[in-house]
Amino acid sequence: MLIVGTGFGGIGTAVELKRAGFTDFTILESAAEPGGVWRDNTYPGAACDIPSPLYSYSFEPNPRWPKRFSYQPDILAYLRRVIAKYGLEPHIRYRTEVTGAAFDAGRGVWRVETTGETYEANVFVPAVGQLSRPVLPDLPNRESFAGDAFHSARWDHGVELTGKRVAVIGTGASAVQFVPELRKHAKHVTVFQRTPPYVMAKSDPSYRRWQHWLFEHLPPTQLLGRLRIFLLAEYATYAMTKHPMLAKMFELRTAQLRRRHIKDPELRAKLKPAYPLGCKRILFTNEYLPALAQPNVDVETRRISSITPRGVLVEDGTELEADVVVYGTGFAATEFLGRMKVTGLDGRSLRDEWAGGARAYLGMAVPGFPNMFCVYGPNTNLGAGSIIYMIERQARYIRQAVEQLSRPGVSYVDVRADVEERYDREVQKRLGHSVWSACTSWYRQADGRVTTNWPGLVTEYDRRTRRLEVADYRVVA
Repeated sequence: MLIVGTGFGGIGTAVELKRAGFTDFTILESAAEPGGVWRDNTYPGAACDIPSPLYSYSFEPNPRWPKRFSYQPDILAYLRRVIAKYGLEPHIRYRTEVTGAAFDAGRGVWRVETTGETYEANVFVPAVGQLSRPVLPDLPNRESFAGDAFHSARWDHGVELTGKRVAVIGTGASAVQFVPELRKHAKHVTVFQRTPPYVMAKSDPSYRRWQHWLFEHLPPTQLLGRLRIFLLAEYATYAMTKHPMLAKMFELRTAQLRRRHIKDPELRAKLKPAYPLGCKRILFTNEYLPALAQPNVDVETRRISSITPRGVLVEDGTELEADVVVYGTGFAATEFLGRMKVTGLDGRSLRDEWAGGARAYLGMAVPGFPNMFCVYGPNTNLGAGSIIYMIERQARYIRQAVEQLSRPGVSYVDVRADVEERYDREVQKRLGHSVWSACTSWYRQADGRVTTNWPGLVTEYDRRTRRLEVADYRVVA
């Protein structure tokens, strides 16, 4: 078995296999260290926007989280402890980037090409995630900028920002975390905003010593906190997928926050979203709005015409000078599996199969690509809640597939095209009634198809993936 990626998806799948007694697997990692997005995103203020009791494996609770919403170093340290505890390090091959994979139907194996060597495996599990490939905006003359420029997911810690004029392009989940940190050191920060995000406060206390003791010696106390967060996320998901009117109380709370922190009516108007709450990712932060109200921060809403050697040119011809440009412009979330060239039965190209949008049965299995199971694949992202919950359900399902393939005489399993087609029609129909179809966001493709998000509650996904139905697959000897 081959697993690609050492983020939460790859590691969670590996642990599930190992706990079930399957040890003949290899994990391929393109970087020199494990961690996925929590290795790559080291920008100032990097943290998770899901409380850690829920943003962690259910089988490996951590009673020692420093805060409710943990910072990047603590999450990465947690993932490394899981790798060590379950003995996964010997299975990992670092600095090994997968460039292509082709299925050999005669032998029932995947032949996987990497930058170093070729691997063969009967099961191929791409666990590269949706938020692992940074996107730089297609702005004219972007390369002409004479100063330092970098994406937030590739933060250049060698660049001195103290006393500098910094242009921040983008106002997504990363920007709302690093802008408050930037403005503390920079001479001036200009935030280029295309559309304002919905911002909600987060209750983020540090855990005290007595709470750590309680979580460690009475685990149900931490479990109750996890359950509370879980139920709140399910309510939010229900509002976004079934009854958008239920989200109105959240909209009122965001308006209250703007009034509390932004006294300038002109700036407050700039920061008011003009789309339904939840259509784009809701951002949780206590520092972003107060930072925007500081005298050394400007919010610029004029459209960017181009990048110049000295800064940013906006639509009315004004050039705003900058010493550093930071791109907080997100990831190629709808380009699943990145640059991998994947070939299935009869030479079918996955890139061609997904030309109209990525799709997979339960977000994992693609007809014509036997024994391949994606983790955090199409339509498994969440508008609210923890993706770790979804990953664990996928790992459980993949383990069942491996059990089927371990039976004598089974060469491969291939999800039936009619099963996948029926499933995709259902998912897209439901998504068409969700809030995610109401505006342009990274959840959607240019043609409007939502390829990232799951259309229901996570409890529904748990139920539908609880047992692998053999009848959904062609089982080939």
